[in-house]
Amino acid sequence: QVQLVESGGGLVQSGDSLKLSCAASGRTFDNSAMAWFRQAPGKVRECVAAISRSGNSTYYAYNVKGRFTISSDSAKNTVYLQMNSLKPEDTGTYYCAGRDGVATLIAAKFYQYWGQGTQVTVSS
Repeated sequence: QVQLVESGGGLVQSGDSLKLSCAASGRTFDNSAMAWFRQAPGKVRECVAAISRSGNSTYYAYNVKGRFTISSDSAKNTVYLQMNSLKPEDTGTYYCAGRDGVATLIAAKFYQYWGQGTQVTVSS
């Protein structure tokens, strides 16, 4: 059984940083793309960052580019999201997702594996 477990969320102030972690178990994602999605109340779940398993290809949503960094550690089967200069609009539940494929796709429908989510709240 595949499990993705996120951690690292919390309540921070505008301008602060957080680092989210996503630990995978049950299988390795050596040939899979991984991504972080965010869902704010009343809004559609959006992909904020994605990475190919090799790490050679990454995607960032326009509103986080330059502030967020996605990375992976294959030895630990873990994906990270470093979030700097956080803004109140970054508030939401952050989900880690994995897919059976190497392409860094950004639509949620292409991801088969999901974590339970971790809450990030940024106060102004």
